[in-house]
Amino acid sequence: MGTTGTRTGIVHLTDLSPEISGAEMVAALVPPPQFSAATFDSYRADPAYPSQQEAKDLLMAFAGGGSAPKSAGLFRRAKKSPPMRPGVYLDGGFGVGKTHLLAAVHHAMPARRKYFGSFIEYTALVGALGYKNTVELFRGADLLCIDEFELDDPGDTMVMTRLLGELVASGTRLAATSNTPPNALGEGRFAAQDFLREIHAMASSFQTVRIDGTDYRHRDVDGHAIALQVPAYEAAVADAAAHGLASDDGFDALVAHLARVHPSRYIRLIDGLELVGLRDVATLADQSAALRFVAFIDRVYDAQLPIRATGTTLDRVFSEEMLTGGYRKKYLRAISRLVASTLA
Repeated sequence: MGTTGTRTGIVHLTDLSPEISGAEMVAALVPPPQFSAATFDSYRADPAYPSQQEAKDLLMAFAGGGSAPKSAGLFRRAKKSPPMRPGVYLDGGFGVGKTHLLAAVHHAMPARRKYFGSFIEYTALVGALGYKNTVELFRGADLLCIDEFELDDPGDTMVMTRLLGELVASGTRLAATSNTPPNALGEGRFAAQDFLREIHAMASSFQTVRIDGTDYRHRDVDGHAIALQVPAYEAAVADAAAHGLASDDGFDALVAHLARVHPSRYIRLIDGLELVGLRDVATLADQSAALRFVAFIDRVYDAQLPIRATGTTLDRVFSEEMLTGGYRKKYLRAISRLVASTLA
């Protein structure tokens, strides 16, 4: 591995036990790399789904602090729209651009203090700093964007609801997306009502913004991940390692290692990588392991890292039982990201 300039070589993620401080967590509360320049102009609304343009218009109004646009009929004066609520919730299936629009809100809002993070990042910060210190840290912030608000853990949901309630009372505005909770099998169809029910103490603060559409990652691909033969895999890892860092791990060993690393630290596992290599991928049998792998893939996808793998194709990593169970939406989103990452 090089000692100067860009680090090069092969690393094994299973050898790493990353730590992350509260200050580092706060510094990381910005949109992920692929959305670092996301704007409303760069959001390509699909004309086949008018709700995408409607959502874009409404969120532009939210980011500018104005009222949502409302069309007027011929010779009629447009009715004045009611003031927007302090929070907006983006409701829709995976791959319709919710995170892009959330990042666009973050970039467009003229705010001195604004933060963007996943639900896991915010709850990890509460764990690291304590609830009271986290409230004080964010008090007075202009905007909090929460991507992939998790509804699976009642305790975490209650903590976040309480936190957001205190911040809204002090003037903070909120923008959020969420994952469908267990047993909500619709591809986003029931997400809004479940989200509002689970955060009932805060529901009146949120306006739901519906976004329909198809997964943009599958519009131009056939939906299948690529598995390499060992020689091609080793050549790809070696090529990446020649000019940067590449990871090379057995799939089972990595999945086991993820159980020993808090999900908030997964981003540190892949810090500095150019490519993620997985040998001998196999279909997962344990749901807890599968959910940790989903969280890991979310971070890999956020970092826009290509994945090269051998064994079972990664679009088959979740069992049929998992794909028909309560976490169906999470697994389908992960498959969508896995396909895109193996084709990158």
